Amino acid sequence: MASSAPTTDSAQDVTNTQGMTFDDMGLSRELLMGIWEAGFERPSPIQEEAIPTALTGRDILARAKNGTGKTGSFIIPTLNRVDPKLPHIQAVLLVPTRELALQTSQVCKTLGAHIPGLQVMVTTGGTTLRDDIMRLQEPVHILVGTPGRILDLGGKGIADLSKCGIFVMDEADKLLSEEFTPVVEQMLRLCPRERQVMLFSATFPVHVKDFRNRNMVQPYEINLMDELTLKGVTQFYAYVEERQKVHCSRSTSRSFSVTRPTASSSSRRRLRSSATPASTHMPKCSNLTLTSDLLTRGIDIQAVNVVINFDFPRTAESYLHRIGRSGRFGHLGLAISLLTYEDRQNLYRIESELGTEIQPIPAVIDPVLYVAPAIEEPTPPARSAPPPASRPPQNQNNASPPGQQQQAQQHYQQQQQYQHQQQYQQQYQQQQHAPQQHQPPGPPQHCPAGCSSAP
Repeated sequence: MASSAPTTDSAQDVTNTQGMTFDDMGLSRELLMGIWEAGFERPSPIQEEAIPTALTGRDILARAKNGTGKTGSFIIPTLNRVDPKLPHIQAVLLVPTRELALQTSQVCKTLGAHIPGLQVMVTTGGTTLRDDIMRLQEPVHILVGTPGRILDLGGKGIADLSKCGIFVMDEADKLLSEEFTPVVEQMLRLCPRERQVMLFSATFPVHVKDFRNRNMVQPYEINLMDELTLKGVTQFYAYVEERQKVHCSRSTSRSFSVTRPTASSSSRRRLRSSATPASTHMPKCSNLTLTSDLLTRGIDIQAVNVVINFDFPRTAESYLHRIGRSGRFGHLGLAISLLTYEDRQNLYRIESELGTEIQPIPAVIDPVLYVAPAIEEPTPPARSAPPPASRPPQNQNNASPPGQQQQAQQHYQQQQQYQHQQQYQQQYQQQQHAPQQHQPPGPPQHCPAGCSSAP
């Protein structure tokens, strides 16, 4: 059983590649400009596997961990294959939630910023159909949205999918659940028979195989799940009483050096407390986000480094998606689950299904487990009094004009700043070459919020 502590290289999930670059993939220059401006330096393993195959038009069934670059794996080849000169929908990107649709469309616009004439549209439930009708009067090349709304537009003839040659499903395991599968298959009937179907997810239940057999042609299968949990995420649990959960959540979030903690619960009703609800436009001043399982699907918030499971999830799939909100794209993360005595059997079952070990919370959690080591800036040396001889002459009988005195004073200050800068850089270089030492985590006793690590 794998340990829950992060490996020596927490970025292996996104750096263990064969050395391919985006330049080697034959992408258009305009798309490469968008990729570089977005900060993409090199492909992640899933991008290295999926993009070249997707560019050929072959069906793909890809499974990779949360936070390893799956979104870029289908958006980049889609943008490269779309022709903005053709005034019709050429690609549909299907996602399960409104928040994920907005995020995906924004990634499309960011990466395709230099593609002339490219039009990306997002449509979801909860918005007026009239706005979508007016928007579709103009050319749209990539349609991003949720299943119900896109089927509604396609079924009424508002969105013409008859020439849509690319059909992508992100978080495909959720989209192919019992409630969504009939909707997805109706949508596929509106698309041409010669089409490319791509499925991406971290988990693939058994019913995905049935969909593949019915709707995909010899798909190229990618499985990068040598282990299910991200290497950079450390997992702990703490036994608490139900009435202590709110207190423990608040106290725990204050005890860590968190950038933005996320507390996950199984329902909206459980989230009614004095915390910031999750949204696509989160206020920068908020340091704690509460969310239900709905928002744990695909949402990428780079600032999150701690996840607190307020209610322990019932399934391994839900647990995997929850803790995947931290430790994204090679970053470090921490997952803490608040367990009641009734959750203990569920804990053992999820550990067994995921092949991982969730450890009892220690008394002291070393920040090195979830915070990247920062470079400590050396303290600048104390400024010493300058020698009197180097000062500008202050004799009133032989005083210089005010302008010359000011110039002399500025020249003196610049010399002093230069000397201090040289000393500061020397001290900084010495500290950079000095070996860093970290304190090991303390023995397991009680969590920072007073919770127990034993039932």
